[in-house]
Amino acid sequence: MGKSKQAALGFIFITLLIDVIGMGIIIPVFPKLITEMIHGDLSIASEYGGWLMFAYSFMQFVFAPVLGNLSDKYGRRPVLLLSLLGFGLDYLFLAFAPSITWLFVGRIIAGITGASFTAASAYIADISTPEKRAQNFGLIGAAFGLGFIIGPVLGGILGQFGSRIPFLVAAGFSLLNFLYGFFILPESLSKEERRPFDIKRANPLGSLKQLKRFPAISGLILSLILVYIAAHAVQSTWTYYVMEKFNWNESWVGYSLGFIGLLTTIVQAGLIRLILPRIGQEKGVSLGLILYSVALLLFGLATKEWMMFAFIIPYTLGGIAGPALQGIISTQVQSNEQGELQGGLTSLMSATSIVGPPLMTTTFAYFTGPDAPVKFSGAPFVLGSILMLAAALLSVRSFSKSKPS
Repeated sequence: MGKSKQAALGFIFITLLIDVIGMGIIIPVFPKLITEMIHGDLSIASEYGGWLMFAYSFMQFVFAPVLGNLSDKYGRRPVLLLSLLGFGLDYLFLAFAPSITWLFVGRIIAGITGASFTAASAYIADISTPEKRAQNFGLIGAAFGLGFIIGPVLGGILGQFGSRIPFLVAAGFSLLNFLYGFFILPESLSKEERRPFDIKRANPLGSLKQLKRFPAISGLILSLILVYIAAHAVQSTWTYYVMEKFNWNESWVGYSLGFIGLLTTIVQAGLIRLILPRIGQEKGVSLGLILYSVALLLFGLATKEWMMFAFIIPYTLGGIAGPALQGIISTQVQSNEQGELQGGLTSLMSATSIVGPPLMTTTFAYFTGPDAPVKFSGAPFVLGSILMLAAALLSVRSFSKSKPS
């Protein structure tokens, strides 16, 4: 049984890896594509980029709990395959979009079907013991890391041949991933463990309310919200920031994101398995969030290009916080509720992504625009640093009030 579980973890890792490579390929060229379509500068393009993320996140907020609950009834595999097919169609829309409106259409499609990480998280929970869940959830971070070594670097190189080429390659990756999953990926949830679909438990607000049933989640909910919003300082503005401040091209954006991916892989696939068993999950959360806060502040104040690469080190070390949080939360629910839980957490992340990208990109646009009182392109990173510090303080307070099992 142990070997079959290890094989299943390998399957889900490869599926996620190919998925993330497809996502990473398009990141370095997105600003260029938007500026071409709107005939504007990076400051204006960043606002459009924020609203494109908003469109994706709003759709995911509505549909992630539905797909999470469907995975509890029909299994993880069909939901994961639907998600991969949706991403492939999204990238084709982006590749052939004649106007900015069609970019929004593609993002909406991806948001509706984008439950790959919800299903993958539930899949991992299905085949993991409670003691191993935090470490195995680290595979998601490792897939992200390795995917972001390959994806953005490849996207930066391909972007030199045209802003549309990376989207076509990403579509190819996603459709190949769909075929891989269709023929190779086994189901993780036995029929005995499945439960009936309940629409009341599948609406986004109901999904968020379900999270409050569990004491550890209730105590950490505000901390999670702040973490998710703060993370968009990097997720939503990195590309625009380094292009505006340091005049980086698509290739250098790809190299920087590839470096983040490399260090993330080292932390998630290796260091986390050494650190968390030694210091415990609660200390892992607190330490990780403090490292995040410091790194974000340093990003915002960087004055030399090499500093951005140096400050990536403490930023990626902060990644121990995420799997530790997931490990704490996942131990609070039964096996046939893991899909609902992961769908609820994805809804929470999507709800904050409705706020995070416009907040961070608008902050960037304001402090880089012609009417800015002070030119300061690092403003979103400073804001993110403050939010991460607040999350760290709240998590410590939550742990002291309610000790999770």
